[in-house]
Amino acid sequence: MAAAAAAAVGGPQPPQPELPAPGLALDKAATAAHLKAALSRPDNRAGAEELQALLERVLSAERPLAAAADGEEAAAAGGGGGPGAAEEEALEWCKCLLAGGGGYDEFCAAVRAYDPAALCGLVWTANFVAYRCRTCGISPCMSLCAECFHQGDHTGHDFNMFRSQAGGACDCGDSNVMRESGFCKRHQIKSSSNIPCVPKDLLMMSEFVLPRFIFCLIQYLREGYNEPAADVPSEKDLNKVLQLLEPQISFLEDLTKMGGAMRSVLTQVLTNQQNYKDLTSGLGENACAKKSHEKYLIALKSSGLTYPEDKLVYGLQEPSAGTSTLAVQGFAGATGTLGQLDSSDEEDQDGSQGLGKRKRVKLSSSTKDQSIMDVLKHKSFLEELLFWTIKYEFPQKMVTFLLNMLPDQEYKVAFTKTFVQHYAFIMKTLKKSHESDTMSNRIVHISVQLFSNEELARQVTEECQLLDIMVTVLLYMMESCLIKSELQDEENSLHVVVNCGEALLKNNTYWPLVSDFINILSHQSVAKRFLEDHGLLVTWMNFVSFFQGMNLNKRELNEHVEFESQTYYAAFAAELEACAQPMWGLLSHCKVRETQEYTRNVVRYCLEALQDWFDAINFVDEPAPNQVTFHLPLHRYYAMFLSKAVKCQELDLDSVLPDQEMLMKLMIHPLQIQASLAEIHSNMWVRNGLQIKGQAMTYVQSHFCNSMIDPDIYLLQVCASRLDPDYFISSVFERFKVVDLLTMASQHQNTVLDAEHERSMLEGALTFLVILLSLRLHLGMSDDEILRAEMVAQLCMNDRTHSSLLDLIPENPNPKSGIIPGSYSFESVLSAVADFKAPVFEPGGSMQQGMYTPKAEVWDQEFDPVMVILRTVYRRDVQSAMDRYTAFLKQSGKFPGNPWPPYKKRTPLHPSYKGLMRLLHCKTLHIVLFTLLYKILMDHQNLSEHVLCMVLYLIELGLENSAEEESDEEASVCGPERCHDSWFPGSNLVSNMRHFINYVRVRVPETAPEVKRDSPASTSSDSLSSLHNSGTAQVFSLVAERRKKFQEIINRSSSEANQVVRPKTSNKWSAPGSAPQLTTAILEIKESILSLLIKLHHKLSGKQNSYYPPWLDDIEILIQPEIPKYNHGDGITAVERILLKAALQSRMNKRIIEEICRKVTPPVPPKKITAAEKKTLDKEERRQKARERQQKLLAEFASRQKSFMETAMDVDSPENDIPMEIATAEPQVSEAVYDCVICGQSGPSSEDRPTGLVVLLQASSVLGQCRDNIEPKKLPITEEEQIYPWDTCAAVHDVRLSLLQRYFKDSSCLLAVSIGWEGGVYVQTCGHTLHIDCHKSYMESLRNDQVLQGFSVDKGEFTCPLCRQFANSVLPCYPGSNVESNLWQRPSNKSIQDLIKEVEELQGRPGAFPSETNLSKEMESVMKDIKNTTQKKYRDYSKTPGSPDNDFLFMYSVARTNLELELIHRGGNLCSGGASTVGKRSCLNQLFHVLALHMRLYSIDSEYNPWRKLTQLVEEMNSQQGNEEQQPEVPILYHDVTSLLLIQILMMPQPLRKDHFTCIVKVLFTLLYTQALVALSVKCNEEDRLAWKHTGALKKNACDAEKSYEVLLSFVISELSKGKLYHEEGAQECAMVSPIAWSPESMEKYLQDFCLPFLRITSLLQHHLFGEDLPSCQEEEEFSVLSSCLGLLPTFYQTEHPFISASCLDWPVPAFDIISQWCFEINSFTERHAEQGKALLIQESRWKLPHLLQLPENYNTIFQYYHRKTCSVCTKVPKDPAVCLVCGTFVCLKGLCCKQQSYCECVLHSQNCGAGTGIFLLINASVIIIIRGHRFCLWGSVYLDAHGEEDRDLRRGKPLYICKERYKVLEQQWISHTFDHINKRWGPHYNGL
Repeated sequence: MAAAAAAAVGGPQPPQPELPAPGLALDKAATAAHLKAALSRPDNRAGAEELQALLERVLSAERPLAAAADGEEAAAAGGGGGPGAAEEEALEWCKCLLAGGGGYDEFCAAVRAYDPAALCGLVWTANFVAYRCRTCGISPCMSLCAECFHQGDHTGHDFNMFRSQAGGACDCGDSNVMRESGFCKRHQIKSSSNIPCVPKDLLMMSEFVLPRFIFCLIQYLREGYNEPAADVPSEKDLNKVLQLLEPQISFLEDLTKMGGAMRSVLTQVLTNQQNYKDLTSGLGENACAKKSHEKYLIALKSSGLTYPEDKLVYGLQEPSAGTSTLAVQGFAGATGTLGQLDSSDEEDQDGSQGLGKRKRVKLSSSTKDQSIMDVLKHKSFLEELLFWTIKYEFPQKMVTFLLNMLPDQEYKVAFTKTFVQHYAFIMKTLKKSHESDTMSNRIVHISVQLFSNEELARQVTEECQLLDIMVTVLLYMMESCLIKSELQDEENSLHVVVNCGEALLKNNTYWPLVSDFINILSHQSVAKRFLEDHGLLVTWMNFVSFFQGMNLNKRELNEHVEFESQTYYAAFAAELEACAQPMWGLLSHCKVRETQEYTRNVVRYCLEALQDWFDAINFVDEPAPNQVTFHLPLHRYYAMFLSKAVKCQELDLDSVLPDQEMLMKLMIHPLQIQASLAEIHSNMWVRNGLQIKGQAMTYVQSHFCNSMIDPDIYLLQVCASRLDPDYFISSVFERFKVVDLLTMASQHQNTVLDAEHERSMLEGALTFLVILLSLRLHLGMSDDEILRAEMVAQLCMNDRTHSSLLDLIPENPNPKSGIIPGSYSFESVLSAVADFKAPVFEPGGSMQQGMYTPKAEVWDQEFDPVMVILRTVYRRDVQSAMDRYTAFLKQSGKFPGNPWPPYKKRTPLHPSYKGLMRLLHCKTLHIVLFTLLYKILMDHQNLSEHVLCMVLYLIELGLENSAEEESDEEASVCGPERCHDSWFPGSNLVSNMRHFINYVRVRVPETAPEVKRDSPASTSSDSLSSLHNSGTAQVFSLVAERRKKFQEIINRSSSEANQVVRPKTSNKWSAPGSAPQLTTAILEIKESILSLLIKLHHKLSGKQNSYYPPWLDDIEILIQPEIPKYNHGDGITAVERILLKAALQSRMNKRIIEEICRKVTPPVPPKKITAAEKKTLDKEERRQKARERQQKLLAEFASRQKSFMETAMDVDSPENDIPMEIATAEPQVSEAVYDCVICGQSGPSSEDRPTGLVVLLQASSVLGQCRDNIEPKKLPITEEEQIYPWDTCAAVHDVRLSLLQRYFKDSSCLLAVSIGWEGGVYVQTCGHTLHIDCHKSYMESLRNDQVLQGFSVDKGEFTCPLCRQFANSVLPCYPGSNVESNLWQRPSNKSIQDLIKEVEELQGRPGAFPSETNLSKEMESVMKDIKNTTQKKYRDYSKTPGSPDNDFLFMYSVARTNLELELIHRGGNLCSGGASTVGKRSCLNQLFHVLALHMRLYSIDSEYNPWRKLTQLVEEMNSQQGNEEQQPEVPILYHDVTSLLLIQILMMPQPLRKDHFTCIVKVLFTLLYTQALVALSVKCNEEDRLAWKHTGALKKNACDAEKSYEVLLSFVISELSKGKLYHEEGAQECAMVSPIAWSPESMEKYLQDFCLPFLRITSLLQHHLFGEDLPSCQEEEEFSVLSSCLGLLPTFYQTEHPFISASCLDWPVPAFDIISQWCFEINSFTERHAEQGKALLIQESRWKLPHLLQLPENYNTIFQYYHRKTCSVCTKVPKDPAVCLVCGTFVCLKGLCCKQQSYCECVLHSQNCGAGTGIFLLINASVIIIIRGHRFCLWGSVYLDAHGEEDRDLRRGKPLYICKERYKVLEQQWISHTFDHINKRWGPHYNGL
């Protein structure tokens, strides 16, 4: 056989593989077995050649792709044996050969047995649900598949579930990425030890077959690739090829899943260079192979890559001797010369996108070796496979195959090197790709698996220059979109920046590369190499400088900008991702002293780059006006490395700082940003549109602030601490454009700022100074202190949820930095500063999340307004924080008024930054403070309390940080005389505070009031100020000051800089004073800062001499200055605190304060009352008056409101006015009066102008959901737990009705039961009434209102004009005077027989429809509304469509539904009694009128009226038997008694008389009782029946026999025994019957329970019709109380002996006669249908309250079961699965697959399950969605995490637990039908859910 097979193979029969003959499978197996044997011999050359020949034939790539190449597979495939067939054939051959003759499946199993499964390595694609555990992860990218996660032990860990964005792979078992403790049970055992060695022959065939197979695949890929034409994207063609190759790639993927043994074979094949060389060199005589090789070379060339001759390629050590010659020969045929670099790349970029944009700048970066970008050389299958994978833009299948191989260590290294080698090529492909998003995801899917492993990353960095490649590739990528920078000097600028409008930035195309870079920098070994390599640092700074100054904003001064560009998103994202995150990565490795060198390197190159930048933009000393860029990454690199150096590495700050001139340049741009922020908030940029506000917000927003504003402020702090303070302060005011405002004169001219912006700009400048001087984030705070300060600031603005806190607190963006969100320190700080408020509900239904709120001591001691201002994105948050602070002070009684922001003590400064405090002690600042205090005191314009607050804050900061104990007498005389030496003698604030300034010379406009005065001739000095020699102060100009300082600094540095600067200064600057119309005036001031403060105190308190130095009364104050009473308060407190501190700091100040006070106040003998007390008393008095005024106003308002509410809310329906004393002399004629809430008039409802109640009609199936068992139904979470709705109330009633309809006359069936258990109409009202004509005009106005409402006016929906409750109809009120009801209620003494006759007569009268009045029309229309509320299937039960019986049934069922629902709302019984729980909100009375009016139209033929059967004995018993042909009527014992009650009452003319009502109830009770006895007799067994029959018969002749249940029961049994009802009871029946022994007590209980539902409904009805209150009672006495309330119990009934239900009976005709008549009907039916007859008798009357399904404790159980569950309709896994919480049905939300007649599945289900109301849990979002008719709303979630928060869309993926209270609320809203009222956000769903 083997020989024959060999001959067959050897023989020339090429067509063989194509003809699938029946015997071929056998042949293949035999051939394979033979070849395997041949290859197993020691000398296997023959076998090998034979196999090669076979493979050559089977796998030849010619046939299939000849067709594919022309793109005409369809034509070829027409023949049937097209390419598809051949390829399948080839695959079959491969499988056979691999298995070596055995079965392929057995082979797979055999190989799997040798799998040393140490790693999981499961690869997944986007949208897969995976887990991440931070406790177990070493790398932040670690992820686990669900199976490994649940099999491992992660209890108490910080983990979350997430939906994979890009795809990923499971890391279980990989100890490089995660800790071994987290491995799952399968991967814990290092099982490689006990796995046996793989037998050689098992995989021998694979080693031969697979190389050919993979080569064949590569040939296909080569053949299929056509270079896309210049303009036409060719995804189509590529996808075709990929579809063809699907089976091959899947086959490879399956091989990888066979485990380790097969993977190592594949690794050998993929990396073996010899194999590759032999097969692909294209040198064979095979034309096909040649052709494919040529295509490969063309593809290489068109990618802009050269094929190296003898160049040494990165990462491949030695070029093998043979390759060069081969390569050259190969080239000769394919192309001419390929030596030079192909320029196609640049052209296609410029050509396609250059239009209409600023011309791009192309840099010739010859800095790096060109070869990184342009050389590729493939030496193995793996390398070429990756090349094609990239060429085809990363097809998912290929990616999965390549990743599935990763558990093989050898492969992992080889693949990583290959990936790095292709890195530049990946970038080029990505840039050209049309699907860059998908492609990015797939690239990261691969790279994150490779680069997260530190060992691997280090190896590749060393061997393949990974860092060089990455940096170069990033640089090249960004170079393609550079434009000339317009910052500063537009014409001559040499700087280039990225253009943020480019697709590359707009679409974040760069993120895969950047994220790889960040990933590898997180490894210490790699980052160290980077920081040590000077060349790399230079290149990187070059890269960062592309972003410096991008997205420049120019302020629009004339008209509003036409087009608001949104490029700023791209700019901020780019700076954060491409610059800041790598920076944080590097910083995380500079934590210890040993790393000082790295910092020095970075700082050095950073400064060089900055210097280059200043030169490039031609910057000298003045920033160009009206432009700002928020992007200064170089400044921020510099700042953050400085901060790190001082904080962690103990570097000396001065050693890394540049000279003064550079510092002055460095501070300009960050300062410009701060000033621009103030301008933007002052609306000066309003013409630039909203986007500029967006930039200002993003700059301080929590994800950006620590990479943007924090470094900027820190850099300014560093500059301020090293530069001359006077220069710095004057720069600040000049940048903020408020210099001209700082004059003593009351008027001034501002050349650079409009008056309306002055105030907010001044506030901005002062606030900036306060932040600059009090912020300590980088100046000495520890990490924990920073975290605490951030947290307090966020909590003070608002209560926060745990997740929003995590989000709002800027964590160090690099995950390895240690402050991981949710880390230990976060939780401990949180519990220290905040209290947890558990989630609560507000009655309005809005649901709260669990919130954290600051503790009291935090408000008291840690509230820091400065930090709040720094961190607020919206200005309103600052106000919110202050309001909360005020509320806290009021509540705790610390301060009653409106407090000022408290002054907070700061943490000590780090010694390196001590110089910062010099700002507080410089004359310039003191002059500014003095001037502002003076202006505030004189009430000059444009100053605010905020300005004063900041001025005082700065003074206080100065006092707190006064440098040395004051050098009182020595005025510091330094250097030459300066213009402001005449203001203050020294620079220390403490001594300058008391310095008196007498005169000031000011420049004022000629119109100013100051000009008129004569200037004083002599400078007579005051007694006090004679301490200091003071002449006239000079004019003080900040600008001049600054120029002078700048000049000095420049002069100190080189002299040539001098020449450059001087001319600029002279021509550009004219001092602001030079405008001609200014004139000089001299003001007399005679104040010092101290005296100004004291006068300010008087001004603020509104009283003369209010300040009295506290230490005069209590000398202690000076010793222990920390007095809590000064901590919180308003401006007065602040002034007192400052004066106290000033007095403390120096004796001189203390003395001067006392003197000033004495001078202002003539000394009086010391009073007992201190000034402070007096102040509070006085304040109290004023406050008291204000309070009284307010009280009066409020009272007046309240009374108005009350009267309005009374008129509006009081709806007197007739029953409320019934006078209870019936014995009043004459009847008062009073009609019910209604108020119309639209026109406001009151009056009765009349025939022609009826009034109506605002009602909401809705179909409801809540009743149908009652079940008869106590055990609640659970939501199914396994396959076994499915729910079948056969035990619901609706199902049982349905079965009953259809059973009756089978055997009885249809019209009679429809009177025997009620419908409406499903789809019944429920009517509810808010209790407000309106005229029906007013309502119509109201609806018209709504119709014309164009506002988008949440409801549809066309469907008649509206909201009540008064209370805004949702409604959709108006129920007319029946006009009627209350006199009638009085008369109707008088008890009459007629006998029951007379009453029965009256009832019958009244029912017999035809109900003529009242004449066509407006009222009757309205009644008709509301009836129509009621019908249209529910679907047709819920109202048509008749066999004859359109029969009037249907309407009849429907109408009385509406009444039934509403009564039953009210009963459920009361908890299922009437024990609580009292008025209706809904009070005036009940509309049953009006509803009854409408229903009765319509029911009377259908008079029942008196023959059929059940009333007859109940109250009269029929003579001829056998009449019915005669007419066999037509179906009999329903026997009276099968009737539902409650339905009968409603029919009887609605058939009577309204209003009804009370005694008629009682009569009807009494009669029906006899029937009900008989039914109870019959049911009881059927339930018990034969012996019991006989015993009862016997005992009852003995008592039959007693006097009260008709009221003894024993007698009646015995009679029933004997009557029914005549029929077949009790017969044919087999043993199986007995099993069903409960085996309890019936005692008299249990029988009595059974009978009472049977009758109770009827009594409850009847009592409710009586309560609504006659307005009688329901008595309350205990549960056990409910029966007796209700029966006496209904008048069933005779009044003389004695209550001593135990209550017997039978005593309520009052038989209208002799009991035994009527019972036997009723039983006769049953017997005649059971003759034929005994089974059904019995089933119909046993009614289940005890329904439990309806409930939603019970949900499991943990959400994960629901999620794991349902999110992968397939839909029962379309058998796919739905994209948005949902489950109905009423019945547990699984549905697809929005699934088009399950759409029926344009209704999606959820909407359809809501109609079938809830008659239009659906409650669905969305599995993937954990939220509940409510569908109500045509609208829907998101209700919220009933699952909360450990911090009491929802997790909508499972974004955070934390474990969620059921919140029982919320679920209760949901259920309550469902049962009470209040979804429409409580939930506010409804929208239409257009049937698409």
